[in-house]
Amino acid sequence: MTQKKILVVDDSALMRRVLCDIIDSDERFHVVARATNGLEALDLLSRNQYDAVVLDVNMPKLNGIQLLEKLRENKIRTRIMMASTDTREGAKLTLDALELGALDFVHKPDSAVDCRVDTFRKKFIETLEVVVNSQPPEFETRERIQESRQVTAKMVDIARKYSAKAPGTKVVAIASSTGGPKALHEVIPRLPAELDAPVLLVQHMPKGFTASLAERLNELSPIQVKEAKEGDELQCGCVYVAMGGMHMNVKRMGSKCVIHYSDEPSREGVKPCANYMFESLADSRYDKIVCVVMTGMGADGTEGIRNLKAKRPIHVISQNQATCTVYGMPKAVETAGLSDQVVPLGQIAQEIILNVGVKA
Repeated sequence: MTQKKILVVDDSALMRRVLCDIIDSDERFHVVARATNGLEALDLLSRNQYDAVVLDVNMPKLNGIQLLEKLRENKIRTRIMMASTDTREGAKLTLDALELGALDFVHKPDSAVDCRVDTFRKKFIETLEVVVNSQPPEFETRERIQESRQVTAKMVDIARKYSAKAPGTKVVAIASSTGGPKALHEVIPRLPAELDAPVLLVQHMPKGFTASLAERLNELSPIQVKEAKEGDELQCGCVYVAMGGMHMNVKRMGSKCVIHYSDEPSREGVKPCANYMFESLADSRYDKIVCVVMTGMGADGTEGIRNLKAKRPIHVISQNQATCTVYGMPKAVETAGLSDQVVPLGQIAQEIILNVGVKA
């Protein structure tokens, strides 16, 4: 077995040693280089190739975010896993990193001693395994962003002409995991404010990170984006991001549909779990349900969509393999024969628009 070559970048000598020990304890990985700051890492990455990089955020000379910006400028594609703190500021920095091309992250405890506990070691190795087996990030150009906005405008015009032919109430439900935060930046900002459906979104992230994700997407999008709160009434033209650490459901209250959180154990190893969201739509008032499954490890979404489809007519869009960071969740849906459409990431927004239409 060929060991995967890992670069560890952290300004703390003790933390570097602890992380290296964790990595080298698994026979699949081997730390072949270390760097104490972003400048050293940039030099190494300019001259060598690694299967993955474990990157700290706060460092002298060149921090983790600045390194990612340099890598983008120099078009150096590499698989990066961030080691992030579990704070609100840490959440914002982590989202910056994910936007810039980092593939996933772990919560790094403040104390190196706490890094030695089994729960952290297990999560760290699981995340590293996903990252080394992921597709390196593609860097989106300004031209592509501008082109996508022009396409969205055209889709809105087309949908406006035909939306009268698709009456009734509609809802969109999206599931994503590893690679999702960056991928969502190519979907949610391309949805128009006049979308004729509410959008439910389960992204596998911890509490605190989902609020920051919603804020970031809201800043970039014509459609409103918010972290869903208990009792929120679903409104067209709004994206409701599931809160980390709870399961988001849709509950029917008379003629209304509202957000309801439940605190069951993790399902598919995640919390929030998209299966609960999909299954809760079985008793909703919506005439048309569009389910979207995007990049992510595992099979979350498949069981929920299967159970929903047994009770309601639905339309399922799954992301294609070529554009997934991790082709796990969409593959599971497609393998189960549940996908109605398999499309590249860049086409997901327009397919949502064409399926649910826009308000006149």
